[in-house]
Amino acid sequence: MVTTLSEMTKLWDNVLKSIKSKIDNKWTFDYFFANSYIDSRDGDTLIIVAQSTVAKAELINKHIDLILDTISEFEDDIYTIRVVTEDELQSSNKHESSKATQKVVSRNDDQPVFFKDSILKPELTFDTFVVGDCNKEAHKAALYVAKNGGSLFNPLFIYSHSGLGKTHLLHAIGNEIKKGRMPNANILYIDTNDLVEEYIRFVRGEKESQSMKQFFKSVDVLLLDDVQLLAGKVKTSEMFFAIYQDMLNHGKRIIITSDKEPIELKGIEERLITRFSQGLTVKIDEPDLDTSVEILKRKITANGMDIEKFDANVLLFLAEKYSSNVRDLEGAVQNLFFSCLDLSDEERITMDVAIKAVSSIKGGKNIAAQLSEQKVINVVADYYNISPSEITGKVRTGQIALARHISMYLIRKHLDVPLKKIGDMFGGKDHTTVMSGISKVDKELKTNKQLQEAIEELEAKLK
Repeated sequence: MVTTLSEMTKLWDNVLKSIKSKIDNKWTFDYFFANSYIDSRDGDTLIIVAQSTVAKAELINKHIDLILDTISEFEDDIYTIRVVTEDELQSSNKHESSKATQKVVSRNDDQPVFFKDSILKPELTFDTFVVGDCNKEAHKAALYVAKNGGSLFNPLFIYSHSGLGKTHLLHAIGNEIKKGRMPNANILYIDTNDLVEEYIRFVRGEKESQSMKQFFKSVDVLLLDDVQLLAGKVKTSEMFFAIYQDMLNHGKRIIITSDKEPIELKGIEERLITRFSQGLTVKIDEPDLDTSVEILKRKITANGMDIEKFDANVLLFLAEKYSSNVRDLEGAVQNLFFSCLDLSDEERITMDVAIKAVSSIKGGKNIAAQLSEQKVINVVADYYNISPSEITGKVRTGQIALARHISMYLIRKHLDVPLKKIGDMFGGKDHTTVMSGISKVDKELKTNKQLQEAIEELEAKLK
């Protein structure tokens, strides 16, 4: 019976070695199994740590029987496994520790504990935050606040549209303070909805009316997310104003995020808005292309994928289409990850793979329809009443040659596909031939009104 860490490590090494020999697709093993490990044992259950949430889902949904059967080859008293991620494991450990502390603090039943599930996410740090022109001021301010005490920039107010990194910065500040100047600080990260829900509980008599204000007296740093959700919550706002003012009076640090800058917030007390504006307000803009590509690379690497297998235009494609929301970018990466599972070790991740991957997510079908090279060829073929195969073939008659050149022009203009790849699509033509065809259309467009109208109609069909 394995019980020690060294025994469990040896067991899992043997299990992985056996599983690797049973799986045909190397990608599947590398991305789901390779970096997993046994954390501990609980009776007849092994706790397995997967390298990502995607890997966890895959192991549970598709490979659970394989894992249990393989374990039984080496150990006969393991009947179940529990798969978690490192983040979940750390959160669970912190939560257990927190609960133990809470039991001590809460021996007096008259003093309820608030925000029990508020835990900083250890993976959201300044090291994992991608800095670009769009967010460098917010990053600079957040880092300063995390590394320095005092009343300067208090509160720090960060605003942006959804999904651009505000929450990441909040957790990064908290993690940095814990790691640096205030390791024993009582740091509270909460979403504004959590604040509203806790207030409602004690108003209903589930919590003692004065205990909430008392609870916040023990908080050293408040990280409040999405303060715009206070709109219309009059009583909660009144309570929060008292808490907020007391924290500032006692030199406590407050960092707030919102989807709007303070003066644009509606439905929130004017006195709160005034106080939000007294500190430092910084904005996060939508990421530029270079920043989006860098975020994309980080996400791909974090999912265990080899960045060298991606065609450069794939990264640009995803970055361009999802730069307005980092969460959407993450969703695109997850879908792309699953689309790559059937690829052999030698196959590259091309535009075709990427377009297929995003077609199943929100807005993806429209993107795929707009950006598929084949879609362009099909639309042009239909417009000129010829077949797609004639456009990509070798016939050089006037109408077909014109349709071919227009297809090349539109693909280059709207997809920014490399000339060599365009040439490959049109019968293996070299890049100079492709460039010549595109140049002909470009030059002709300056004087040929009929061609201008044709291009306008074709582009309308591609939208």
